[in-house]
Parts: sequence; C-alpha cells; structure tokens
Amino acid sequence: MAPSLITNNEPSDIQYTVEKLAALKPIGWSKSTKQQISGYDPEWADKLPETTKERYAKYDIDTSKGYPYIPTSDKIPKFVDEAHAIRNEEFPFIERGKNADPEKKALFGAAKDVINLTPYIGTEIVGLQLADLDDKQKDELALLIAERVVVFFKDQDLSPQKQLELGHYWGQVEVHPQAARISPEYNGVTVIWQEYQNDRTGLGLSFQKSKRGNSQWHSDLVHEFQTAGITHLHQDSTPDVGGETIWSSTYGAYDKLSPSFKKFLDGKTAIYKSAHIYLDRENPLRGPKHVEREHPIVRTHPATGWKYLFVNRSMTVRIVGLLPEESDLILNYLYSVIEENRDIQVTFNWQKQIPGLKSKNEGKKTYRGTSALWDNRIANHNVIHTNESIHGRHGTRVTSLADTGYYDPNSKSQRESLGLELD
Repeated sequence: MAPSLITNNEPSDIQYTVEKLAALKPIGWSKSTKQQISGYDPEWADKLPETTKERYAKYDIDTSKGYPYIPTSDKIPKFVDEAHAIRNEEFPFIERGKNADPEKKALFGAAKDVINLTPYIGTEIVGLQLADLDDKQKDELALLIAERVVVFFKDQDLSPQKQLELGHYWGQVEVHPQAARISPEYNGVTVIWQEYQNDRTGLGLSFQKSKRGNSQWHSDLVHEFQTAGITHLHQDSTPDVGGETIWSSTYGAYDKLSPSFKKFLDGKTAIYKSAHIYLDRENPLRGPKHVEREHPIVRTHPATGWKYLFVNRSMTVRIVGLLPEESDLILNYLYSVIEENRDIQVTFNWQKQIPGLKSKNEGKKTYRGTSALWDNRIANHNVIHTNESIHGRHGTRVTSLADTGYYDPNSKSQRESLGLELD
C-alpha cells in the first residue's frame, strides 16, 4: 500500500483526489486497452496448452485457483515514485562469466555437440540438461552467453523451480510489481503467454496487426537501476509452425558504426522507460507516467570487455543533452542498424522438429521444452507472430539483473578484440 499521502501543505481536494487514485486498480501495461485483472485469473487455467499442464502437474504447480497470477491491487504500486523506489540502490552482483574457463571445457566436454548458428551470434548446446549443470558449467555458460549473445537448449525437462534456482545463481532475480506469474509462491517466474495477453489487455494482435506486443524490437527491463543480464525463456509449449524469435547483437551494431560516430556516442547517456505505467503523485491528473532511468548509450560488458550499443526502439526515450529533433534522428538511425542488418542477427525456431508434409504423425505431444538464454544488455529481440502462431505458445521467463552499466573508454569493440576487419 502507498504510505499516507496527506500533508498539511496540500489543499484538501488534492489530498482527497490523490488518496482516491491510490485506492484504484493499477493502470497496468502502457499499451493495454482493457482494465488489468489482478489475483488469480479464473478463466484461463483450463486454456493452458496440454504440455504446459503436463509440466506443471509433474512439478506440483497448482493452477486450481486460476492462472496466471497477477499481484493484487494492494500489492502493486500506483505511483511512479513507488515503482522507482523498488530497486533504486545498488546491490552486489557477481559477473559469473568473468572468471570462467575461456575454453569452457566443463560445459563443452559434457555436451554431445556445440553448434554455432551464425559466425558471431547464437549457439545451440546439444545433449545437456540445464537442470543438471554444476556451478563450473553455469559459469562457463554465462561466459558463452556473454560472447555469443544467445544460447539455446532443446529437448529440456526443466521445472519452474529449477529455472528460478538458475536465475538466482546468475544474479538477483527480477520480480516485476505488475507482471503475470505462475503463482505468488514463485515470484520471479514470469508468464510469457501472448495469447493470454492479447485477450486480457486488448492488444489487438492479428494477422494485419502483427507488429504489436513482443513482436516489436525491444530489450527487457532497461528502466531498472541494474538492468537485465541473463534472461532465460523456457517454452513448454510451441505451435507446430511459427512463433520464431530473432535476436540482434548490439556488439555487432556498435561495430557497424564509423569511428567518428562511435567517438560522438562514447560517453553519452540516454533516458529509458518502463513498459508499465503509474501515476505522478505530484500531478495525478496529468495522466500516467513511466519509470525512467539514465544509462550510458555505449557500455562495456564486464565479462568480455567489449563495447556494445545500449538502445532499443521500444524503450529508449531520448539522448541526454540533445535537442529532441537531434535525438530522434540519431536514435532512429541506431535502431535501423540493429534491426536491418541480418548478419548480426539469428532467427530461432523453438520447435524440436518442424513437421513436414510427409512426416509421420507423432500423435499426442508430451512435454519436452526449449530454452533460450540471452544477455539483455547486448541484444534486442523480436518475436515473429502470426494470428495462428500465438495459439499454443506458452513459456516461463526468469531474468537475472546484472550491473548498473558502465563505459570504459579503454575497452575495445568485439571485432577489434577478435582482430577482425571492420571495412
């Protein structure tokens, strides 16, 4: 609940208005057109995909009260200063990949295969279960993610409990004040279910309007004081075809820029906003506001020492110190570099095997999930949705928060560090 909002200096009508607003249901996601539901959703548990139900039953996740769960109104901040204060002080963070074996002998030695999907972004590990990794392998995986941006594991049997445990190993797990989760007992396990979001928020995702929600280029949680590091999305249900995700390397995007433009950007900062909105306590009738924070545009990754570009179209507001017209022009160019250069991107099919016209029907599906683990600091991502592919697509996400973000003027870019040509 919000603290007492009455002060001796405020007119009584303003006091009354603010306290009434504090008692309202939360505003929710900024692009919602419907009122947010809180608590257990009573209508959607039965609509869960069968493989998700199987996973939850196997690992004692109770959906009998409803699903998903969104914190009740009294537990959600209504005002932007409350949301800003949730995590507004630096907490200890260990960059697990920093001191890992560069050759990754423990991780690679245990795997059946290691497949690089493109030269510099995207790797698939074959024949290992994430649930069975020891600490040395977890450290080496953290370094691999820092180098390759995103790493994939198919054919996984992974409980939400183990997914949460892995998240805690790599950093403080982000607990969102408003996002849907599997239950209040598992704070930090966020539900990624676009079909649900499309219905409950009025998103309006359709064939003609396919670039909505997470089908826009974005990076998660850039408004945090310590921004997202390793993010682990485990899909426990996928459509037969479609629903691919694209990741773009912002190491690569930085290396695409000219030396003069890099010099201009180095040391500059930008303002980043949250996806959810809140009220301004000082002017509650002005309308909703985002949580905003300032971070360097060019940052240095602690594990690799490589410079990377830290902007994304959905959540970057403006470059500090520039006129709005100047900021917009520069940011739109940077977005285009991230989004349009296919050689710094990887597209991933979540399906274990895509069925063909002549493929034998495997019959009833049983739960075997697919995991993607990426570093939100060094990536933008985008889901390729169609009106059909959102059906049967469900997953759980755990995000480990990382460092506050820093720029080391003596650090090098990825290609400079690897001795690769730029032109």
